[in-house]
Amino acid sequence: MLTMNYIAALGQDEPEIHPEAWVAPGAVVVGRVRLGRASNVWYGSVLRGDDEEIVVGAECNIQDLCCLHADPREPAILEDRVSLGHKAMVHGAHVETGALIGIGAIVLGGARVGAGSLVAAGAVVTPGAKIPAGVLVAGVPGKVIRELTDADRQSFARTPENYIAKAERHRGARPAG
Repeated sequence: MLTMNYIAALGQDEPEIHPEAWVAPGAVVVGRVRLGRASNVWYGSVLRGDDEEIVVGAECNIQDLCCLHADPREPAILEDRVSLGHKAMVHGAHVETGALIGIGAIVLGGARVGAGSLVAAGAVVTPGAKIPAGVLVAGVPGKVIRELTDADRQSFARTPENYIAKAERHRGARPAG
């Protein structure tokens, strides 16, 4: 049995999905949501743009079981080449270009994560927090631990390309049996 994705309008608010973007079966994209070129939304993820818009830039990857939502006047924005690790949550926050939000991390309303920063797995970026560019954030609540090294940046720099390739492979998936 093939589980289809659920892409739906809410009144006049209809998702805008770039033709080169990919939404996995079992993912939900509803309401005021824009997905940019070559972005990919993986199995079990939910992007619910009912109270405010969700904007996903080009070449973003929203891995399995992620959640994006927003409150009025606090849109959820992922700039280009942002990676959300499995089960990450971004709620009414702004994540700048090339940042990575680790597995199970949470970024809350009004927070802003700087370009190229890494929010460690399980970290919680509190409401209104301003994270500078190029740093490692860890803990609950999330705190800046240090600036990223070149080796740190290299460890996740290719994540967008890797997920674009994975999305192309999964486009051709078919039910087994």
